[in-house]
Amino acid sequence: MQKLIIKGNKTLSGTIKISGSKNATLPILASTILNDKKIEINNIPLVKDVITMTELLKHIGSNIKINLAKKKIIINNKEKFLKTLAPYSFLKTMRAGVIVLGPLLSKFGKAKVSLPGGCAIGTRPVDIHLYGLKKLGAKIKIKNGYIEAEAKNGLSGKKIKLPKISVGATENLIIAASYANGTTFIKNCACEPEILDLTNFLKKMGVNIKWISKREIKIIGGKKFKPVSHSVMFDRIEAGTFVIAGALIAKKLKIVSLETKIIKKELKILKKMGIKLKINKNEIVILNSKNIKPVKIKTEPYPGFPTDLQAQIMVLMTRANGTSKIKENIFENRFMHVPELNRMGAKIKVSGNLSKIDGIKSLYGAEVMATDLRASVSLVLAGLIAKNRTIINRVYHLDRGYENLENKLRKCGANISRTNY
Repeated sequence: MQKLIIKGNKTLSGTIKISGSKNATLPILASTILNDKKIEINNIPLVKDVITMTELLKHIGSNIKINLAKKKIIINNKEKFLKTLAPYSFLKTMRAGVIVLGPLLSKFGKAKVSLPGGCAIGTRPVDIHLYGLKKLGAKIKIKNGYIEAEAKNGLSGKKIKLPKISVGATENLIIAASYANGTTFIKNCACEPEILDLTNFLKKMGVNIKWISKREIKIIGGKKFKPVSHSVMFDRIEAGTFVIAGALIAKKLKIVSLETKIIKKELKILKKMGIKLKINKNEIVILNSKNIKPVKIKTEPYPGFPTDLQAQIMVLMTRANGTSKIKENIFENRFMHVPELNRMGAKIKVSGNLSKIDGIKSLYGAEVMATDLRASVSLVLAGLIAKNRTIINRVYHLDRGYENLENKLRKCGANISRTNY
């Protein structure tokens, strides 16, 4: 099993280019099920979750080809009838696979999709997905670990108010409604930038979509789509991760290929902590920052502070002069990195969904274990600033969402390597 070995306290200098967004690519790939015309998707990140989704689409019969060198996917499903079964073998490591449920059901009138796996950061039930699809006319039952859905006469547009903001459910319903009969209104929907990227892709494809307000969308379903070429947005979580890395240990680190306006909340908090940033439209320069200040934050749906950066900023908080606090409002089990950070010398206490982080002088290298995607990268950040050597186990979590992480860091001066022992 692969491990990462980090020898800490090496300053970072240089330039890091941000990859395409995993969380935008996955629903876009799922939505291609609807279209029989040629589709070209550019700027895809070469991460495990994206590869798994392409393998799932191949399994159900999609004519999909991935060009690794150009980071491009070409799909041409002309006159292809796809299978409507998405098996457990593809969804056991990737929660986003459940997003094929909406398009399969909408286009083919039935779907059987495994209940998803992914990171063990909470229950993350699919009940909101199913609630919305039932509103559109689906008959659904859960049997032997599978969601079995049917809509013999197709889905029909309705007015839906989601009981809770859910990124995955919003994506599933937007895609399903794009092929449904009539008009669908979805209220209380998520408005993450990745969802805007999905709706931009669908518009290019010919879907009649309009955002009525920040959390309400109108979709007029149709059956005729156009060929489409689309470039996936930048990965804002990867960008935030590297900005935090720079805040921790940069001499001068430049982050490029991003839209800084999309991560305003994160940058505002880092500035509040005393991090020296030079911010332009498409790049950020992070300078050596001392006297880091403690802050209190809470994770929220966009445009609030993202839960996917909570573990990373917690590492930065260990360097603050005082006590910081985090309230985790999205997932109920997302402090599993805390015991590992404490093994490295951090002073973090957790009570329910609250964590209290006391600033300390330094972390110390240790052998630690990644429990999920974002927890794994928080341990990498901790290893970068720790004294001596850090060994990180279960790095397959990291590979699900970060493209060439150690190579990007190594080019900027980090002493980080991968081993199979």
